[in-house]
Amino acid sequence: MSSRPGGIFKVIFLLLLLAVVVVGGLLWFDYLGIVDTGESLLFVRNLMGIAPKEDLTSLEDSPWLLDEERLKKRQQAVDLQMEEVRSAQDEQLVRNNELLQWSEELSQREKAVSEKENSLNEALKMYDNKNANLEQMATYWGGMSPDNAVAIMNSMDSLDVVDVLRTSERLAREAGEASLVAYWISKMEPDRAAEIQRLMTREAEE
Repeated sequence: MSSRPGGIFKVIFLLLLLAVVVVGGLLWFDYLGIVDTGESLLFVRNLMGIAPKEDLTSLEDSPWLLDEERLKKRQQAVDLQMEEVRSAQDEQLVRNNELLQWSEELSQREKAVSEKENSLNEALKMYDNKNANLEQMATYWGGMSPDNAVAIMNSMDSLDVVDVLRTSERLAREAGEASLVAYWISKMEPDRAAEIQRLMTREAEE
């Protein structure tokens, strides 16, 4: 009689041991990925403090964390370079605008200089034409009789007469000849002669 209870406990112990072995085996195979117990042994894993499968998977994948960190750093470096490129592009745009403004200012200055050159050329052309006309008139007066030359002078403006007389003096000096200016003035009316001499003296002083 006393051996029957001992046999029953032994059977119960063996059953419990078998259950532990089976459950432990399933947990181990689940850890190795051979079988997938799902949530059927979740209570046992929590009771024994075993991390869930997804946690174990994340731990198995932990070597990739270093590569992910490197990728993040590379991405940050790329973002920084892109920011520098955008900043350089903005600076280049500002420089291009400044160069465009300088180009427009230079174009305006060149236009102003060109206009001044044209005005100067026109003035020189007019001066050359005036000198040519004065030389032609001085030569013409020198080839006619003094009375006729003086008569023409008396019909002209005093300033114009002075221009021709001074041109005549210059031509005579360049040719090494005597000037007729003093003789022409001597044949004028006294008031007219005085005015012509005064104007010639003032222009000579200027």
